[in-house]
Amino acid sequence: MGTSEREMAWIADTYANTAGYNDLNAAACITGKPINQGGIHGRSSATGRGVFHGLENFINEAQYMSMIGHTPGWGGKTFIVQGFGNVGMHTCRYLTRAGATCIGVAEIDGSIFNKNGIDPKDLEDYKNEHRTIVGFPGAEPYEGEDLMFEQVDILIPAATEKVIHAGNASKIKASIIAEAANGPITPAGDRILQSQGCLVIPDMYINAGGVTVSYFEWLKNLNHVSYGRLTFKYERESNYHLLQSVQDSLERRFGRVGGKIHVTPSEEFNKRMSGASEKDIVHSGLDYSMERTALKIMNTAIDLELGLDLRSAAYVNSITKIFDTYRDSGLAFS
Repeated sequence: MGTSEREMAWIADTYANTAGYNDLNAAACITGKPINQGGIHGRSSATGRGVFHGLENFINEAQYMSMIGHTPGWGGKTFIVQGFGNVGMHTCRYLTRAGATCIGVAEIDGSIFNKNGIDPKDLEDYKNEHRTIVGFPGAEPYEGEDLMFEQVDILIPAATEKVIHAGNASKIKASIIAEAANGPITPAGDRILQSQGCLVIPDMYINAGGVTVSYFEWLKNLNHVSYGRLTFKYERESNYHLLQSVQDSLERRFGRVGGKIHVTPSEEFNKRMSGASEKDIVHSGLDYSMERTALKIMNTAIDLELGLDLRSAAYVNSITKIFDTYRDSGLAFS
C-alpha cells in the first residue's frame, strides 16, 4: 500500500545494481514499473479494471442476480467505495462509465455522500489538489455511524483487511460486496453476510487484475519486446489490403460507372486498422482472464450446490488445479 511506479523503479534499480548486475532479465525482478523502465501500459489501472470486469461477469448473469433480487445489468445500480486510492479510484471510474452511480466514498480522514451521484473524475482532481476527499464540493460530509452501513446495491471495500467482521457484518445492507482489498471480510463476517443473502465476490478472484497484468509485464521483460511491436505494421497493411480487395471486387462486379467505388471503414474499424496496441492487448487479456475464471467459479458453485458461496467455489477450483499438477507429475497417491 502507498507505493507507486516510483517505488517500483527504486526496487528494480537497487536489484540491478547489486545482486542483478549480471542478470540479463534484471528488469523482471519487480512489476508495476514506469513504462520507460520496463513497465507495461495498463498496469496502474489494472486492479480497478479487474474489479470492474469481475463485477460485470456476475452482474450480467441473470441467475445470480435473481438470487439476490436484482435485475441483470449496471443500469440503476448504486455503489459505495471504501478507500479512494489507486484501486478505489479506478474502480469508481470504470463502474461509473458502465452506468452505475457512486453515492459514497470513505477514506481514513472522512467520508462523503451524495445520493444523486459523485463524479469520480472531479473527485480525483480534488483529491490530487487537496490531498484529501474532505470538503469535496460535489458531495456532503457523511455524518452517520459508518458509510458501509448505508443502503446500497454494491459495496466495494478497497482499503485494508478485516473491515467487515462479526461485530458489524449484520449492519451491512449491500446486496453485492466486491472484495477489492485483500481480506476485507473475516471468516465470521463472511458467514453472517451469506446468511443475509449477500453475494460476496472473493478477493482471490476480483482483485487479481493487478497481479494478472503484472504477469503480462513479467513476460514482456523476459521477452525484451513490447506486445504488438512485431505485428503492428503487418496488421495495419493487411487491413488496408482487405479494404482494397473489397473495393476491387465491387468494381469488377458493378463496374466503375460514375467513378471508383470507395470502401470507407467504419469509425470503430478505423480505430483498429493499425492492429492492437500494447494497451489493447493488456486490456483484452485481462478481460478474457476475468471472464474465464468467473465462468469456472459459477460452474463449480452450481455443480456443488454452493448457492452464493463463491469463495468456497474459488478455493475448490484453486485446490483442484494444484492437485491436477501433482497428479500429472506422478506425486499424488490415491
